[in-house]
Amino acid sequence: MPRYIDVQAPEHGVQLITLQRPEALNALCTELLAELAAALQAAGNDEHVRATVITGSAKAFAAGADIREMADRDLVGILNDPRVAHWQSIAAFAKPLIAAVNGYALGGGCELAMCADIVIASTDARFGQPEINLGIIPGAGGTQRLLRAVGKPLAMQMVLTGEAITALRAQQAGLVSEITQPELTVERAMQVARSIAAKAPLAVRLAKEALLKAGDTDLASGLRFERHAFTLLAGTADRDEGIRAFQEKRQARFQGR
Repeated sequence: MPRYIDVQAPEHGVQLITLQRPEALNALCTELLAELAAALQAAGNDEHVRATVITGSAKAFAAGADIREMADRDLVGILNDPRVAHWQSIAAFAKPLIAAVNGYALGGGCELAMCADIVIASTDARFGQPEINLGIIPGAGGTQRLLRAVGKPLAMQMVLTGEAITALRAQQAGLVSEITQPELTVERAMQVARSIAAKAPLAVRLAKEALLKAGDTDLASGLRFERHAFTLLAGTADRDEGIRAFQEKRQARFQGR
């Protein structure tokens, strides 16, 4: 039984995972990250899960890493940090991942949000990488994913000053897709996830992979992958079902084949 996360059974193809460490504003200690990585691995292997929503509390999505835990680690402990494997597992989640962010998403919390494919944020959400204030830098993708998401000028400002930005600024920069009222953030994220879960699973997974390729490869390579994925999907039963459903003016019943 997880100690720091709540994992709900999937409904309509969507699973909700809630970070539950309120006494520390959901600070990402090693145990929490291990539980989250395990939950996502299980979701990735569960055919009933087609999309996952991750959220925190009304006050904080996740306010960063566990500073007390970090303080107890010497250089050897840092070099052998088990959290590295957990972060790699989280970032490698193949199915659609939606983050519903209320309150603080700082440090590791911002990095966790950036591991998601879609970020729905409340009006009171705040995103930041304040590690510079501790004499360190982001260590879970904060320098790399942030620059790709918001561009060099804003990423430099956020990382070098440690200052957080509002949800509106994050949306304008491309980090956030939608902004909602705080009480509606999770509900809206679940709506988006259910919409995705209703689509053809193979097409969704290949579409996600193709989009991610655009960020880490050249255009020619990305176009080759896109064409290959398009060709593969042309031979699926779901493609035939989608066309028939469109012609018959009914809801498609995708099976992932």
